[in-house]
Amino acid sequence: MIEALATPHGELPLPLAGEGWGEGDAGMEIAMDDPKQPSWNVSPSQRRHARELRKKSTDAERLMWGELRDKKLNGFSFKRQVPIGPFIADFACHAKKLVVELDGGQHFSDDSEREDAARTAEIEARGFRVVRFSNAEVMGNRDGVLQSIATELAARALTPTLSRKRERERAERAAKQRPARTQRPSSDHLD
Repeated sequence: MIEALATPHGELPLPLAGEGWGEGDAGMEIAMDDPKQPSWNVSPSQRRHARELRKKSTDAERLMWGELRDKKLNGFSFKRQVPIGPFIADFACHAKKLVVELDGGQHFSDDSEREDAARTAEIEARGFRVVRFSNAEVMGNRDGVLQSIATELAARALTPTLSRKRERERAERAAKQRPARTQRPSSDHLD
């Protein structure tokens, strides 16, 4: 009987329930270790910390993940416990550059609010929009929270960002259209 349960030599053991091997929609996602994406410099310790946070999710995070995973919210893909710069965001939709943060009771002191504001500013400086909800909001008004997130996703969809190449091209066209300025001689040179 024990021999029947053992995995044959050379094969990987099956993943734990709910873990999977991560082979879903690979073409639609951005790999965190993609060398073409220099902003994904994630240290091994930060990656381990993000994994630990995924294992120790709060009730509100588990509830929210159940609603955001598998493109359940209007077809948008979310990841959880995502390293962004020096921080780990609770949930992130890379396609719309939206971060959803859930805050427990410890976030409501003056010091924590200042730290959260600095954290939000740093994440938003990287092009993301950050929206925050309390754990109590998630537990008591899940539909309202999901509607707020859907509204943010729709708002982000209305104003697509240009790629850097297109931004440069637009700036070059604008520079060509401006008339060249001629310099006036200074009064020192006049006789």
